[in-house]
Amino acid sequence: MLEERDLDAAVTAGVLDGATRDALVKFARDHRLGEVGPDEEQFRLLTGFNDIFVTIAVGLLLTAVAMLAGAMSPVAGAAGVAAVSWGLAEYFTRIKRMALPSIALLLSFVSGVFATCVLVANQGTNFGVVPDNVLVPGVVVGAIVTVGGAWLHWRRFMVPITVAAGAGALTTLAVAIAAGITTQLNSPAVLLTTALCGIAVFALAMWFDTRDRARVTRRTDVAFWLHLLAAPLIVHPVFKLMGLTEGGVPADGAALTVILVYLALTVLALAIDRRALLVSALAYVIYAIQALVGSGGTAGQGVGLTMLVLGLFLVLLSAAWRPIRGSIVGLLPHSLSMRLPATA
Repeated sequence: MLEERDLDAAVTAGVLDGATRDALVKFARDHRLGEVGPDEEQFRLLTGFNDIFVTIAVGLLLTAVAMLAGAMSPVAGAAGVAAVSWGLAEYFTRIKRMALPSIALLLSFVSGVFATCVLVANQGTNFGVVPDNVLVPGVVVGAIVTVGGAWLHWRRFMVPITVAAGAGALTTLAVAIAAGITTQLNSPAVLLTTALCGIAVFALAMWFDTRDRARVTRRTDVAFWLHLLAAPLIVHPVFKLMGLTEGGVPADGAALTVILVYLALTVLALAIDRRALLVSALAYVIYAIQALVGSGGTAGQGVGLTMLVLGLFLVLLSAAWRPIRGSIVGLLPHSLSMRLPATA
């Protein structure tokens, strides 16, 4: 599939002139918008079944590298995975442009870089954790180097998920610093840091979204992965502070609050046309609904009623996504609605 950088290269090579290139991009954007609409929230994951085959093969190869090199030392195993991942990306990403293998190779590369740095920095310590569960500076060093590695990978291969990987590394850095200062992994300060990082990632995702309202360029894929990262970073601290991850049955007030928060997230997801917020909060809202509707019956009945209520809600929402979104966007100020993804 041709991308804008292919057309830019064609202009540079003299195959196309600039006016033809711009007209072709506009035609493709208008055609796709009229064919499926931005509300479909499409992104490339597979270019064919060969993607799955190659991903399995790559996974086997990287596992072998991790095991064989790791037998010499854990550092060698992690570094070997990172190095081999970059080398394979030179062919499967840069030349073949295969979607799923490119995602897998990017994730294995940044994971290998991070693990290598942490292992090197924490040699002689208790694998990066001290008795109070405080993350040691090795994680900070690993996060910083991983951000740099993700940036280099983006400059070389421009895989859409790379920006989210770099943002995830920066989030790890911020959370590690907060945990080191407070000496607790689940302190309010750490949760607040996580939520603020989530908001920052969300803002970056919206920056990409507002520059591709028709969702026909690579920016929309970058935004998709950023939204997927931002959603749990925002949702988890909120519900954690409500005590929903502590076990037991939440009070009716807390359960109702969770449902109200989920409804607010639904309105936001409809406005920005991103479903990741709804998916990230599903586990919490299932827990809350079960506490409300299942308190008077058996555990099995509670789970069944919860699935019925939430399933009906999501099915109806999915079926009527476009008209509901059109109504919500229509209520927003024109200056704001014109910056959101276009309605179909």
